[in-house]
Amino acid sequence: MPDPTFLEIKNLAIDFVTETATVEAVKGISLSIARGETLAIVGESGSGKSVTGLALTRLLPEPPAIYKSGEILLDGKNVLTMPPRELRTIRGNKIAYIFQEPSTSLNPVFTIRNQIAEAIKLHRTDVRDIDGEVIKYLDMVGIVDPEKRLHDYPHQLSGGMQQRVMIAMALSCRPELLVADEPTTALDVTIQKQIIDQLRELKQRVQMAIILITHNFGIIGGLADRVAVMFRGKIVEYGETHTVLANPQHPYTKALIQCIPQPGQKRHRLTTIDHAALEAAV
Repeated sequence: MPDPTFLEIKNLAIDFVTETATVEAVKGISLSIARGETLAIVGESGSGKSVTGLALTRLLPEPPAIYKSGEILLDGKNVLTMPPRELRTIRGNKIAYIFQEPSTSLNPVFTIRNQIAEAIKLHRTDVRDIDGEVIKYLDMVGIVDPEKRLHDYPHQLSGGMQQRVMIAMALSCRPELLVADEPTTALDVTIQKQIIDQLRELKQRVQMAIILITHNFGIIGGLADRVAVMFRGKIVEYGETHTVLANPQHPYTKALIQCIPQPGQKRHRLTTIDHAALEAAV
């Protein structure tokens, strides 16, 4: 049995303070993830998904972010009380990230080789053959002829290939948890499927835990073991993915699933979510 306490979030609440207001971004959520497991966090923009993901390694700038309450336990240690030096040891080594816009995450003036090599040198000082290691991870994520791509710049790659490079960079640090924050949003449908298939294959190959942050219920089936549905900073539904998809309990979960386009469906107006009607259900 995998260890369910590998990463545990307990009653986490995060506010953002401005000169004019305090915004409650995350409102007392609790989650856990085991080694080798994939957890999907699903919700619309502004629901608190990305804030939760960034909080795992305290990447939110403080201020304006304030960790109002709760704990983030990584192997039993509370991330929220770690000193800066200890935090640096878990960023990349323990927990790595890929984001939704690879073109803005990659530095346009450095080659692919330089950017992945920098991550390896920083987090794995024992590696001697840097180029060999870069090529290995580019090959692992499905980059064809990785030796020829070493000296390419980001603008020479398609959006799908840029995202594969970001995945390779994250994996090169050998993290125990990969946080994939909307990794397919900026890509067309065909490339989206390729990236999701890639994550599914990597999960099986390297036995790495994944947190998939997305607004799209349509991409989590077959990849995520469990799903947490977030609405306005709260988790409104939490359970095994196949159970939630087959029999959603919360009105917001039902509304999100109804928004998924169905192949072969007759033409009709797109389903929208009535937020005012949902307020009473939260």
